Amino acid sequence: MTDLTKYRNIGIFAHVDAGKTTTTERILKLTGKIHKTGEVHDGESTTDFMDQEAERGITIQSAAVTCEWAGHRLNVIDTPGHVDFTVEVYRSLKVLDGGIGVFCGSGGVEPQSETNWRYANESEVSRIIFVNKLDRLGADFYRVVEQVKNVLGAKPLVMVLPIGTEDEFVGVVDLLTKKAYVWDDSGLPENYEVQDVPADMADDVEMYREQLIETALEADEDLLMEYLEEGTEPSIEDLKRCIREGTRTLQFFPTYCGSAFKNKGVQLVLDAVVDYLPNPTEVDPQDLTDEEGNPTGEHAIVSADEPFRALAFKIMDDRFGALTFIRIYSGKINKGDTVLNSATGKTERIGRMVEMQADDKSELTSAQAGDIIAVVGMKNVQTGHTLCDPKHECTLEAMVFPEPVISIAVKPKDKGAVDKMGIAIGKLVAEDPSFQVETDEDSGETILKGMGELHLDIKVDILKRTYGVELEVGAPQVSYRETITSAIEDSYTHKKQSGGSGQYGKIDYRMKPGEPGTGFVFNTSVVGGNVPKEFFPAIEKGFKSMMEEGPLAGFPVLDVEIDVFDGGYHAVDSSAVAFEIAAKGAFRQSMPKAGAQLLEPIMKVDVFTPEDNVGDVIGDLNRRRGMIKDQEPGTTGVRIKADVPLSEMFGYIGHLRTITSGRGQFSMEFSHYMPCPQQIADKVMEEAKARKAEK
Repeated sequence: MTDLTKYRNIGIFAHVDAGKTTTTERILKLTGKIHKTGEVHDGESTTDFMDQEAERGITIQSAAVTCEWAGHRLNVIDTPGHVDFTVEVYRSLKVLDGGIGVFCGSGGVEPQSETNWRYANESEVSRIIFVNKLDRLGADFYRVVEQVKNVLGAKPLVMVLPIGTEDEFVGVVDLLTKKAYVWDDSGLPENYEVQDVPADMADDVEMYREQLIETALEADEDLLMEYLEEGTEPSIEDLKRCIREGTRTLQFFPTYCGSAFKNKGVQLVLDAVVDYLPNPTEVDPQDLTDEEGNPTGEHAIVSADEPFRALAFKIMDDRFGALTFIRIYSGKINKGDTVLNSATGKTERIGRMVEMQADDKSELTSAQAGDIIAVVGMKNVQTGHTLCDPKHECTLEAMVFPEPVISIAVKPKDKGAVDKMGIAIGKLVAEDPSFQVETDEDSGETILKGMGELHLDIKVDILKRTYGVELEVGAPQVSYRETITSAIEDSYTHKKQSGGSGQYGKIDYRMKPGEPGTGFVFNTSVVGGNVPKEFFPAIEKGFKSMMEEGPLAGFPVLDVEIDVFDGGYHAVDSSAVAFEIAAKGAFRQSMPKAGAQLLEPIMKVDVFTPEDNVGDVIGDLNRRRGMIKDQEPGTTGVRIKADVPLSEMFGYIGHLRTITSGRGQFSMEFSHYMPCPQQIADKVMEEAKARKAEK
């Protein structure tokens, strides 16, 4: 049995280009997992193994790697920094116990690192901070530390000070031990000497060390009193214990610095992971929920002796087949075991289990609480599903994914590739819950929905390159609806006589706008049998079938109430079919008379912006016909909530990034339908006419 206190499940997250992937590479090199380090800028890093990642130099998928340091087992997840892929960061945070926030020494705290930091705060994940790239021009460790305080509203606990700046950066001073670690120019991580603190740094070291001790001792009243009153300095062990406690409870974040690329300072970060980040048993256990997702008050206690419970947090298709990444919270699992997927109610047999070392794997025969592993070839498991012991069914708190905000229509360039496209898109949907697909009934087009233009761009690129499906991509679309605005009373007769038996059906009816959200309501109040009861279902069917396509632009009709109060029938010529046709004709005849109107989808938009840009952002939302609902100032900026028509939101993220110099973010979800302004309705109807003419 492995000792759980020797496990660390950590994620590395930061802004695009702060050096997360390079830091991961160095960790693997130092822990002996890889012998040649690949560089991101050569497109050769171990964890960025997709073509799209190597080319764009960005991480898209989080890759999980297992390695060992100082007798501890580290499961490291490298996450992407780009805003369209925050779903990856979000799902990684869900299964981690701690993290390393990497900030660029010259770029400092960038917007995306703010989002990821906010996610990590919401998930209550303990973190240490690594200020990277100190060898870069303009790098300034002390400035970044100030930004962590001011921009993130967090409390950095400075653990090391840099020796030299920019291209003269040679090492760091460890404040706890008052020793200097100085690397030579060979670029090898193991080529360093432990020296005394450089004389010109002695004062700074004393000052920062005092701050470090005072902050750390806040976790232990007795030691703090002793230190303040008697000046007795606590032992290194006591200090480490206090730092560990304060880190676990998010009181502060131990802060390190170095240059991952030049191999300087990474060892101390690894030591900090072991010394200060929590092991799986020290983190609040995951909640168990019922089928609706409400907490049951029970928890998945991290222990190998409990029933088996695991969360599938990522699905990846690679050359070895479909991999399902799972985090085991409790219990153990052996090859050949049968587990229950509580979301589908189906059981699955565990075939091959592997431990990922970036894109290499080693086979496992068993795994236990605290492990992050991949299972090969699971059939019906999706991201967020719980796997558990069939005798102890349970559901772990599910992951909540943002709804897609943009859709494009696609079709394969080559007619024969339709099936191939379907299979490939199916795989992408399984891998990424924020990517969805549906088919447009009218045009037969496939509609892809995602989190942003870059998100869909990359999906189309993967379809082309990985699966060989070339697509024609249409413009983004909005789904409108139609309704009526006034009540009318009308009559319609369907009569057909052409040799043999005829068709006859007459209905008198009222049509009026229904309550919002009621859809289609049908009543009959015919007295005296003028329309026999057996024809009512046919009349209802006729009206209902017409609701799918309104008269204005062919969009579905919402919220109409119809009451049939009289009519007439013929003993021989009346039939269900005749009354159904009568209802269809009645709908066509009356809908335009009842003040048909176009409705547009209104989105609930939540924009996050730095304070300096609030005026510009609000002005821009107003220009987009937005209604500002609320503004909430926070530590790092202002949240603006507004209702905005979807048609005005295309291309918004690019525009928002321009106004806020890349620091703004937004999320939006569907709220309700509202009447469309006339000039917009006219334009939509013209486009619909043009589309019909094409068909």
